[in-house]
Amino acid sequence: MSVQIDRKEVYRYLGFRGVVPSRDIADKVEVYIRKLEEVSAPRSFCRYFPLLPAEDAQEEGGFVRFADLEIRSRNLAGNLRGCTQVCMLAVTIGIGADRLVSRAQLTDVAGAAICQAAGAAMAEAWCDEINSGIISEAARQSLYCRPRFSPGYGDFSLEHQKDFSRLLDMPKTCGITLTDSLLMVPTKSITALIGLSPEKSPCVMSGCESCSHSDTCSYKR
Repeated sequence: MSVQIDRKEVYRYLGFRGVVPSRDIADKVEVYIRKLEEVSAPRSFCRYFPLLPAEDAQEEGGFVRFADLEIRSRNLAGNLRGCTQVCMLAVTIGIGADRLVSRAQLTDVAGAAICQAAGAAMAEAWCDEINSGIISEAARQSLYCRPRFSPGYGDFSLEHQKDFSRLLDMPKTCGITLTDSLLMVPTKSITALIGLSPEKSPCVMSGCESCSHSDTCSYKR
């Protein structure tokens, strides 16, 4: 499966802001993108759940309820305001990217950094592609999507990665496991919640707009 990698995103992850990379760097980026495309194995899985009533969802310390979960997060509750359903999503580009980075670190430190950046850009592009499909499916039901929102954004605790793993059966459906520190393996993986609402929203893709650190993050879109 082919995923289009946005070169601008790769350079953004590498720290090139307003600076044109040299021809040598540009050539090396293309080499590692080709290698990454050869070893990547994109996978995804999602489940939809109705959102359950939560009287204090929009208040300080509000919570969101669906499935068997009660997630206490003011930021997430705000993101899902007006939604009737939520899509729980996991995507990955596979373990090949991690192995490519590990090999490059032994002989080509710059190449390893490029591979890390390209892998991150590829994972985001793959997530955007799946997100677009979710948006299209929602539109057929006269619903609109909210920006995707991941554990670790704002006050949405990373502890909820365990809930993603359990409810999506991520090891089986996507090949994604969690470390003791709740990092995902493969590392180029993304989990997120996407709210579906009968009310139209101006932003339906990136979650940056809903992150409490978006004003200071150097990696924001």
